[in-house]
Amino acid sequence: MVNTLLIVMVFSSLLVWLLQEVLARPKMQKNLDECIQSDRNLPADDFQQTLTPDWSEWLFKGLLAIWGLWLAAIFLVKDGDFALVLVMLTLLSGLVAGLDHFIFAAGRAAYINTAAVKQFLDKYVADQRQLVTDLIGKEFVVAEYAKSFFPVLFAVLILRSFIVEPFQIPSASMVPTLEVGDYILVNKFNYGIRLPVVGTKIYPLGEPKRGDVMVFFPPHKDIYYIKRVIGLPGDQVSYKNKTLTVNGVVVEQTLLAELPALNPQYQLVEEQVADVKYLTRNYMHVNRGDFSVTIKPGHYFMMGDNRDNSADSRVWGQVPEDRIVGQAFAIWMHWASLSELPSFSRVGTIH
Repeated sequence: MVNTLLIVMVFSSLLVWLLQEVLARPKMQKNLDECIQSDRNLPADDFQQTLTPDWSEWLFKGLLAIWGLWLAAIFLVKDGDFALVLVMLTLLSGLVAGLDHFIFAAGRAAYINTAAVKQFLDKYVADQRQLVTDLIGKEFVVAEYAKSFFPVLFAVLILRSFIVEPFQIPSASMVPTLEVGDYILVNKFNYGIRLPVVGTKIYPLGEPKRGDVMVFFPPHKDIYYIKRVIGLPGDQVSYKNKTLTVNGVVVEQTLLAELPALNPQYQLVEEQVADVKYLTRNYMHVNRGDFSVTIKPGHYFMMGDNRDNSADSRVWGQVPEDRIVGQAFAIWMHWASLSELPSFSRVGTIH
């Protein structure tokens, strides 16, 4: 619903602006020409109502209603794709700004600089003259905002799509490595450059490695998940008595502690996959079951570090290569809730 409203909003914005420039602007100029020919003097404050067609004002009010409906849907439905929002708004602002700059701006300037219009404007004092000039010569609101926001939106799109993306940890599935409320950075080019929204790889740069902490879309949902890469394509992965085996080699484990000290409920364990060491949490009185699986070509087996409290590849299956988002590499802030102050005590790299 939210994404549908977004598309409607974008195309409506473009259509309303084009109608204003192609139809309303000539009508405004015609109305001004009639004022000039009749030698009619109007207070500067009355020009908006006199020159602008009523239908143009109503179109713009309808556009504002569509924007308001979309924003309300975001907060009420809590759905939507931020990457799609960023792409669509960048395209809209870039298209409007470009068309206005290269096509429509010159026509407005030429009209303002005609002898008749300049002579008419000279009748007004400076403030009033500027008011009338802005009305007949300045871009409409949609183009005005498009020109302001396009450079920012374009820079954010490039940064977020191809370089680094921020991400908030929403669940405890990666404890103790990552806690709920951690704000992390995701490298978007380690695993290849991908197109935003569709995720198609356009330039290969590298592949996920065992032990990487990876952000991805699981096979069953189009929302971000974060887990650790345990199995690569072709690997044989098994899990028995909370011990991992990859390709017949038992993953090295070191018991660090049983916590809490007075009534132990879980074990804090250090694992090492390849050359990556990281911590896992294993609940002493919970058994999620054993398994053995062969990883399909072009797929990855993902597990949370909070082994007994993680919905991962054991539940929804292996992650296809085209669902990869990027590699999580750093924590830059911790902010558990709005009732607390942000903390930077957990800032550091992710292992």
